[in-house]
Amino acid sequence: MPIDRVGVSAVLIMALVASVARAEQPLSAIDWLSQSVAAPPQGGKATPPPNQPATATRGPVPEDVAVSVIGGTSANATGLLPPQVTGLPPALWGLGKSADIVAAIGRERLQTLPSLRGLLLTVLLAESEPPADAGPGPAVLIARVDKLLDLGALDQARALIDAAAVRDDPELFRRSFDVDLLTGNEDAGCKTMVASPGLAPTFPARIFCLARSGDWNAAALTLRTAQALGYVTEEEDALLSRFLDPDLYEGEPPLPVPERITPLAWRMFEAIGEPLPTNTLPLAFAHAELRPAAGWKAQIEAAERLARAGALPANVLLGLYTERKPAASGGVWDRVATFRAFDAAMAAGDAGAIARALPPVWDQMTGAELEVPFAELYGQALQAVALEGEAADIAFYIGLLSPAYTGIAARHIGDTARATFLLGLAKGDLTGTTAPDTLGRAIAPAFSGAGLTPAQTALLADNRLGEAILSAIEAIETGLQGDLDGVTEGLTLLRRVGLDGVARRTALELMLLERRG
Repeated sequence: MPIDRVGVSAVLIMALVASVARAEQPLSAIDWLSQSVAAPPQGGKATPPPNQPATATRGPVPEDVAVSVIGGTSANATGLLPPQVTGLPPALWGLGKSADIVAAIGRERLQTLPSLRGLLLTVLLAESEPPADAGPGPAVLIARVDKLLDLGALDQARALIDAAAVRDDPELFRRSFDVDLLTGNEDAGCKTMVASPGLAPTFPARIFCLARSGDWNAAALTLRTAQALGYVTEEEDALLSRFLDPDLYEGEPPLPVPERITPLAWRMFEAIGEPLPTNTLPLAFAHAELRPAAGWKAQIEAAERLARAGALPANVLLGLYTERKPAASGGVWDRVATFRAFDAAMAAGDAGAIARALPPVWDQMTGAELEVPFAELYGQALQAVALEGEAADIAFYIGLLSPAYTGIAARHIGDTARATFLLGLAKGDLTGTTAPDTLGRAIAPAFSGAGLTPAQTALLADNRLGEAILSAIEAIETGLQGDLDGVTEGLTLLRRVGLDGVARRTALELMLLERRG
């Protein structure tokens, strides 16, 4: 190793040792985030300036004082969608408290209905004024980014972080670095880490990035230093050692799968030839299977998982399904085969072939919970095909699940009580219709003047629209599990605040999709 490289490596290692010694454990966020940087100390007591004695404080001391910069720009106001696009007001959070907003954003939801997922994404990506007590920290922004990661919306999470233009926040960098790892852009993340010394990278992240840059000697020296100082766990040591010198461990059994798999660990397991399946990992990991290095089957399964969650455009799924002929049968291959047959029939404009291919492909899409992506691709085009019987009924339902549902509803006349009710939902007017089942009877009052709950009224009185929308999403999803009052309450709130289109699409999905627990 050249002397100048030794000197540089030694300086980097000493700086890293000092930063790790000073830092506490990284702040908790999503439990699978890589511990790629060390967070600065939190909660420490301030030290009086030199030559000035500490003074005793007399009387009551206020707690939880909010601090903000007058006229300054808060990272919490960052968004990708302006009010004129979302239709939401700039004061989205009103008089809400940051802690309550962060809790509402992070709350676990079932997220089974595509329209509600889309609404949640809109709230998370909306430009808005920060809460009055937000202070200088990006707590609300981080909560939004974390929920985007939870939803598998990695591109949106990255764009939101980039738009915030906060270059020196360790917690935002952790999330950005993990997005890079999962999307195959780890070199860009490592470059940012090197260019921002204030980020205080942890030993595993530093070693990984040194190796990625080709400086294997410095990476090995850093690992030996970490081992000597006890700054890596036995699990990290074993993985990093194989990552740096896999030939040394040739013939040995695979490493045990860690209980907590992070994007950094996942990426290194892949690098040593022991890739871990992503189908049981958090949704965000599915993006790693979309890279060209993954096999076609793995790509399809990951794309289905992401499309099911609304985190991948339907056209990407279309491209993978039609890429080539399946080489086997069963499972995903049957889905590919039926999809290809239907797509070919649509391309040929053969009504007879479409009528034969539609029922089996719809069965496959329903079984995989991919009805809405399928409807986005074919819902409107199917309306121009002369179909009868079962195929015509399926095409009607697919049309109501598509973005063109209002126009489709305007051209149809219901021939059953159920069809008439569905058309009424699509139009937002249930006059003269009869709810066909229990779920329909829970939906109907929201379109017939039902009132708000006291809790909803209180939120709107404080202009806490963002929290009110989040509570409505939660109420509808929870209602699917048994308490159908939540369906009524949630849809009523959405319509009351001007989100009638979302309410109508949600109601149609409630009736047409099998998502009840």
